[in-house]
Parts: sequence; C-alpha cells; structure tokens
Amino acid sequence: MNIGLDMMGGDFAPLEAVKGVQQYLAENAAANLFLIGNKEQIDPLLQEHKVPADRITVVHAGQVIGMDEHPTKALKEKQQSSIAIGFHLLAAGKTDAFISAGNTGAMLVGALFSIKAVEGVLRPTISTIIPKEDGGTGLLLDVGLNADCKPEQLNQFAVMGSVYARLILGIENPRVGLMNVGEEEGKGNLLAQATYPLLKENKQINFVGNIEGRDVLVDKADVMVCEGFTGNIILKLAETLYEISHRRQLKDEYFDRFNFENYGGTPVLGVAKPVIIGHGISGARAFYNMIGVAEKMIEKDVLGKMKEALQ
Repeated sequence: MNIGLDMMGGDFAPLEAVKGVQQYLAENAAANLFLIGNKEQIDPLLQEHKVPADRITVVHAGQVIGMDEHPTKALKEKQQSSIAIGFHLLAAGKTDAFISAGNTGAMLVGALFSIKAVEGVLRPTISTIIPKEDGGTGLLLDVGLNADCKPEQLNQFAVMGSVYARLILGIENPRVGLMNVGEEEGKGNLLAQATYPLLKENKQINFVGNIEGRDVLVDKADVMVCEGFTGNIILKLAETLYEISHRRQLKDEYFDRFNFENYGGTPVLGVAKPVIIGHGISGARAFYNMIGVAEKMIEKDVLGKMKEALQ
C-alpha cells in the first residue's frame, strides 16, 4: 500500500513530520510513503534522521497552503502545493490514502471535490475519539463538518460510525446513542425528535436510545451521533480538559488520554478513499499515529464496508 503525507502542513513541519515517518518505518513494514513537500527542506532532515530511502518517495511541492488562506481559492491557485499534489496522487490512484496537518478547510474541500463521496452518502462526516472513564473509547460524530444536519444524515452518520468503531476501534457490536437533552423518546429539538425513529428502525446499527452530555465520558454508548455544531463544542471541551490538566500538572492517566496525539488525526468518513486530517500543532507522535490510522483503514477496507452497509 502507498500512503501520501503532506510534509509541509502544520506548525512544526517538516521536522515533526519527518520524525513521525522515521518512527513509523522503524516499527512497521506495511506501507510505502509518498512524502510531499519542498525537497530542499525535506531531504536534509530525512538524512539526519536516517529515514530508509527504499521505503519512501519524495515528491517535490514548491508551494504551501497557509493555515489562514481561503481553502477553495488556495487549492485552485496553488496547484503545486503539497495538499493539491497530495490529492492529485490520491485521485490518480498512485496513493491509497492522504494525510495532512495543514489547512483543514483545504483538506475538506479536496476530500469532497477531488475524491468524491462514497456512492449513497448524503454528506461525509468527521469524527473524534472520546476516551471513556473505564478505559474504553467511544466515537463522536459529526464534530464540525456539518453544523446543520437533516435526520437522514444523522442516520447515515450512525451507520458509518458503527462500521468505523467495529473495524478500527475493535468494538464488536457498537452501541449507538443519539445526543439529546434527555433520555426519553420524544425529547429534544425537531432534529433529534425526527432522527430518533430513523435510528430505532435502522437494522444496520445497535441503537440504544438517547444519551445526554453526562453520558459522553462513561460507558453508555460507543458511537455518539449529533450534528456538527454540538459535536464541535463537545470536542473543544474535551480538548480543554487535557490542556487544563497539563497546565496544572495534574498527573492522571485518564486525563492524559485526552491528548489528541494519541489518536493521530480525524478521518473523513464517507469519501471514496482514506483522507486523514491532523491537528495544526501535530508533533511526531501524531504523525506516526495518523499513518497508522490510514494503514488500518486501507487494510480493513473501511470505506468499502461503509458503502456496503449504506446500500
């Protein structure tokens, strides 16, 4: 398998990306990596960190899309950027997945318009891993790609999230919960009320009913479904738990699990090929884990299984 990696995306690129590549190649043998970026900056770092040349292909990219640039305009005008070239390689079949910690908007635009959605998907979604108090993990989606949703979209998010939780998180029969303001059927706003019966009747998922905010961090559901507005607020709150505990030097194994680098990046679920979006402040550990997520998604044909489930 071939995995493309944007070496110029993120606040600490390309050094941390190179260090992540070195760690991955030192421990794994599954994937060949296409490293996309400025060769003049990348090559000396690859030599310094003794990255094996037979496992990588460096693809020169003379431009970089900045974090503050308009995504659509930047992708159109910067065809020689690392993100644009990365999507070109993915669309042409030269790579099987693409990873970047660069401009999130450009990655989403590229995923939606260069790779296209899986047949039958109304709207792709992005998710995040939620550490559970008992040591397990849950999946929350959507977390920002779709601020406004229709019930049919949340129903599909539940299916895609269940497939991802089963194949990547190893949860045999993931329980699906609908984020709401109460547990009883009929609670919530118009979206929640209209979504509940769709999830209840969906034979592709293990629906356990409504869940509340207090249930997110405990063992109540494995896949937690909501529109991106609510999901993004929960995500940012979870990130803050780690930041505060880190600043206050609170040594607790549970809070340490909120470190985003443990999970790498966020896959775009519902597009035809694996696209992984990393945090802008990603370090070597995050890049290492992003490559691992991409490898698993390719090996287990996650997107193909999602297509089958939705049909």
